[in-house]
Amino acid sequence: MIGPMQPLALYIHWPFCLAKCPYCDFNSHVRERIDQARFFAALRRELAWEAARLGRRPLASIFFGGGTPSLMAPETVASLIDDARRLFAPLPDIEITLEANPTSVEAGRLAAFRDAGVNRVSLGVQSLDDAALQRLGRRHSADEARAALALSQSLFPRTSFDLIYARPEQGIAAWQAELREALVLAADHLSLYQLTIEPGTAYEALYRRGQIVLPDEDTAAALYDATAQEAARFGLLPYEVSNYARPGGESRHNLAYWHYGDYAGIGPGAHGRVTLDGALLATRRHRAPEPWAERVERDGHGTTDEAPVGPGDRAREMLLMGLRLTEGVDAARFAARTGCTLDATLDADTLARGIDAGYLERDARGLRATPEGRKRLDALLAALVL
Repeated sequence: MIGPMQPLALYIHWPFCLAKCPYCDFNSHVRERIDQARFFAALRRELAWEAARLGRRPLASIFFGGGTPSLMAPETVASLIDDARRLFAPLPDIEITLEANPTSVEAGRLAAFRDAGVNRVSLGVQSLDDAALQRLGRRHSADEARAALALSQSLFPRTSFDLIYARPEQGIAAWQAELREALVLAADHLSLYQLTIEPGTAYEALYRRGQIVLPDEDTAAALYDATAQEAARFGLLPYEVSNYARPGGESRHNLAYWHYGDYAGIGPGAHGRVTLDGALLATRRHRAPEPWAERVERDGHGTTDEAPVGPGDRAREMLLMGLRLTEGVDAARFAARTGCTLDATLDADTLARGIDAGYLERDARGLRATPEGRKRLDALLAALVL
């Protein structure tokens, strides 16, 4: 079990966007007017409440996610960073990431976010093709994305950006050309996501009506292979299913999730896994922004669910997260965190078949999925994890 001196990751959720992208199922909301002062005060109060019960734990990372955190006032970001540094014990190399969109308005705030204490930016570029950006519902152009990337790299020691591929009608050659341009522009990290149809999104309705058609399974697999091959040519390796980095450029905050470390979630809809009095607790805040703020104003926090995570659930969650990583799941850390052995948590027949098929590797150090296995990870996990 993780003790009180193990580093903590802190996630702060800003739920507002200028528009809802048709593929997005994140907890994001569009408002004609946002009461910045109210939500700023609520975030500060909930952070103070969480810190009071967790104690002054070492703090390894802060991640401002959303929604669109670059719509926050830079003064709000600065105050929340100052609060977190005061309430916890920040590590000397603390990673502080803010997600931003590359519109000209938001890019204009980047220098202020740097001055607020942010040292890593993750830009939601999504595509370097104007027609694709329009179909994805994005509000920036490809040229704005290029300009925002250049500006961010001039201001911050670390910049990452996201691209979406396996889009409707996208072929391998077109994706390779777009990706090569992105890799020339990249610094030390890229997030490269295959487009999926999520329930409740505008894309789901279009997909059901046959108005958008995604690449078939073989083409999607070929796109995944081409992605890894092109990235490797530029020195970026897949340390997780959808994330590529040069050695040392990995997202330390996201590694806390995939390594199944402790992380606290602040803000509407944020969830966490925090160790308190020897028990691992699963926490979740109210999703809707205004009711969440009301709860914080009344109770000091917007928690709707909080429950201990038992050994079996800990084991399943750690496998589901850890097998996304190229390094896989470390057997000793798995046993210490979950109270279970790896073998007791795995279906022996599925494990044996997965190893024989070249999808899994098991040794004394732990368990990992091979590149072929990571292409089939969802189906593999459904059968593998007891």
